[in-house]
Amino acid sequence: MSLDPMLLEILACPEDKGPLFYLEDEDFLYNPRLRRIYRIEDDIPIMLVDEASEVDEGEHARILEKVESTGISLTFEE
Repeated sequence: MSLDPMLLEILACPEDKGPLFYLEDEDFLYNPRLRRIYRIEDDIPIMLVDEASEVDEGEHARILEKVESTGISLTFEE
């Protein structure tokens, strides 16, 4: 099940308040500026900085390549 589009329009990173990429098939939201993943469990985004995972350069590149190739857009425009 995917997240509600209305929810996605207001979801922002709790640290830098910027938009996120929603990778529905991987069940997470991604902040490319901080290279941080917020996982989604049981259709609930876990938007806690302490619960987020930081990614290395290789994973960051993989995610951005996927975002670009599949046309994933940010949750909102800054």
